[in-house]
Amino acid sequence: TMSVKAFKLVSAVEREMLMGDKNYINIECIECCGKNLYIGTNDCFIYHFLLDEKVSTTGKITFAATKQLHKYLGLKKPVSELKAASALTRLLVLCDNTITLVNMINLEPVPTGARIKGAVTFTLNENPVSGDPFCVEVCIISVKRRTIQMFMVFEDRVQIVKEVFTPEQPCAVAVDGYYLCLALTTQYIILNYNTGVSQDLFPYCSDEKRPIVKRIGRQEFLLAGPGGLGMFATVDGISQRAPVHWSENVIGAALCFPYVVALDDEFITVHSMLDQQQKQTLPFKEGHILQDFEGKVIVATNKGVYILVPLPLEKQIQDLLASHRVEEALVLAKGARRNIPKEKFQVMYKRILQQAGFIQFAQLQFLEAKELFRSGQLDVRELISLYPFLLPTSSSFIRSHPPLHEYADLNQLTQGDQEKMAKCKRFLMSYLNEVRSTEVANGYKEDIDTALLKLYAEANHESLLDLLVSENFCLLTDSAAWLEKHKKYFALGLLYHYNGQDAAALQLWVKIVDGDIQDSTRSDLYEYIVDFLTFCSDQELVWKYSEWILQKNEEVGVQIFTKRPLEEQEKNNVNPDDIISCLNKYPKARVKYLEHLVLERKIQKEKYHTHLAVLYLEAILQLKSVTTDNCTETTELVLKLRSLLRKSDLYRIRFILDKIQGTDLHMESAILYGKLEEHEKALHILVHELKDFHAAEDYCMWNSENRDVQYRRRLFHLLLSVYLTPGTSDCELVMAAVDLLNNHAAEFDAGLVLQVVPDSWSVQLLSPFLAGAVRQSIHTKRMTQVALGLAQAENLIYKHEKVKQKGAPILLSDKKVCQVCQNPFCEPVFVRYPNGSMAHTHCAASRHLNSNVTHHSPSSSNQT
Repeated sequence: TMSVKAFKLVSAVEREMLMGDKNYINIECIECCGKNLYIGTNDCFIYHFLLDEKVSTTGKITFAATKQLHKYLGLKKPVSELKAASALTRLLVLCDNTITLVNMINLEPVPTGARIKGAVTFTLNENPVSGDPFCVEVCIISVKRRTIQMFMVFEDRVQIVKEVFTPEQPCAVAVDGYYLCLALTTQYIILNYNTGVSQDLFPYCSDEKRPIVKRIGRQEFLLAGPGGLGMFATVDGISQRAPVHWSENVIGAALCFPYVVALDDEFITVHSMLDQQQKQTLPFKEGHILQDFEGKVIVATNKGVYILVPLPLEKQIQDLLASHRVEEALVLAKGARRNIPKEKFQVMYKRILQQAGFIQFAQLQFLEAKELFRSGQLDVRELISLYPFLLPTSSSFIRSHPPLHEYADLNQLTQGDQEKMAKCKRFLMSYLNEVRSTEVANGYKEDIDTALLKLYAEANHESLLDLLVSENFCLLTDSAAWLEKHKKYFALGLLYHYNGQDAAALQLWVKIVDGDIQDSTRSDLYEYIVDFLTFCSDQELVWKYSEWILQKNEEVGVQIFTKRPLEEQEKNNVNPDDIISCLNKYPKARVKYLEHLVLERKIQKEKYHTHLAVLYLEAILQLKSVTTDNCTETTELVLKLRSLLRKSDLYRIRFILDKIQGTDLHMESAILYGKLEEHEKALHILVHELKDFHAAEDYCMWNSENRDVQYRRRLFHLLLSVYLTPGTSDCELVMAAVDLLNNHAAEFDAGLVLQVVPDSWSVQLLSPFLAGAVRQSIHTKRMTQVALGLAQAENLIYKHEKVKQKGAPILLSDKKVCQVCQNPFCEPVFVRYPNGSMAHTHCAASRHLNSNVTHHSPSSSNQT
């Protein structure tokens, strides 16, 4: 049990004041009510003192007792007990088994002589049931065997209320409402004197030691149990608190929350009700009285009276914290809640939690510290301020006064131990990261984020970049200086960017790429800058760094123009012509940019399409002039050129054709002739110069895409006539013509084909073509028959409808009116609607016209 200085023993009444040199006088009982102290002695006197509490400048408490008067009761018997009833200004005095009522001021008995006879001992009911403020309820153990009596005591009279019989002789009693807590000869019981219901608590032998029964709060008692235990019991017979361990021979006990004070023949012991531990021991010999009066604990020997002065709970808590006894301090602080006003308690308790947090922190108990800081709602700057240079220079923070801890800074706390310091920094990193997005950070987010940035930079922590690319409140000046000091130039660029200073950010990053300053954070920094500029809305910056970007790598660098956000490109913030002229020095980039305009953005402008085609063509011719082999690059370019020539209709065909003349780009020439609708020339090139029959067939297919059947058929017939040019006896061409017919039978008019093919060709040679042609002819005939049948059926339906309409006679008289104009018919000419109503022909015509104007389509009611 670790000691706490909870109480101090202060003398209240010295021996000389009471008895002078009369050694035979002994103190028998005491009562204290406010400043009034009453002492009953063995020689039948009552002494009245006034107690004055004095506090010195150093905080030391002393008591000065001034004797008011003394009174002899004239019975030559000891005064056994005194109890004050301040509401009645009466003192109840037990002497010689009689309770007398005397005036509290002059100690004179009441004139009526009201008294209670036959009392062994008595107690007052501090939770009275009568509800009368000018009456006290007194419970006595009667001289009659096994009898308890309840009285109501008024200013000048007494009245018996109840007499209760007990199973054994009672030795001690305490009262709460209707409940009596009794120490009988062999056990403690709870007895409801109103209902007579009793409940056994636990056995106890009163012959061996003096029982103690003490009311300590509403419906709760403190009892001296077996084995030196101080037991708590409620009126329901249960114990809501753990017992405290006393010595075997306790004489008296009292409660001064949160402590239980007990007296034996040598010591006063102090136990905590909160953790049941013994907290203090005060040597005190020959004590025989220990009582508490409205929170004032008084002890007495036969010769003198002393007061146990509790030290303020805050002082006790601070002493515990100073001894680093965090758990005990917190238990005591929680326990103090009931004695301190709520607002004051909350302020005090938060501060204690914070102090406890710093104690745990200093012992590197970071989890516990974090929990205490969180519960105590610590201003996190208190913690940051321990770490040198972490708080921004602009911070207005001043540490709490009185201080929450004894440390100047982290160096003192860790005594220069680098490993401990590193642990503390890691803890602060995680703690700040946790609290930065909570209410704890409100009001000083700048301080928190700036400190976090400094910690991350110093520790080379990966979260530094995450902090800078997400929402943060890092102060620019402080953070920039720190990042520069720690050579975190890439991060510094991010900081500048976050603060809207993109120019400064780019300047730094370019220096890193150029090797002027060293920072290995990103190995792909060039690509990062390209990406950054691509999405940068500041056109001036893009233009400023475009040259640098393109010089480094034109194919990657061109992305700053090709991958810009679509909405920005669509707004046409930058004129593509300006970009093209900028890219004239960078041929690869220029091609990529034109591809972007033509193929991705699909801009329908002749100059871009022609320019791209010319660039492809020039590149191909350049490559062909260098090498005769078709390298991969040449092949790729040729394919790109062909695709563009085929798919685009915007480039200047003649212009490109002139450039191709005299080269070996026959396929490209064929495509261009095709665009000019000069199909015969195109097919002649494909068949006679390239001898690429498959390409010739392809040519017919793609050239007739989205065109009618006749157009496609014309192309295929043209190809066939190229194959069968009179005077051509080339076996290869003949086979190509046969294959063409056999593979594309559907594309030909069989009658025309039979007219042009040589008579020398056998039927077997053309059998697939002929079979296909016959099948197609039969299919066409059948489909025509089906269509005819459907048309005839539809016609029949309309005829039937017409007959139905004619079936019923239509009667017209001068009484019938026109449905449109509501006028009668003057002549036998009319229009009849399907619903049977009739109208004038001119009315029906005008209605039909209006209906068409309004609805753009005749409704069903307009059918006649």
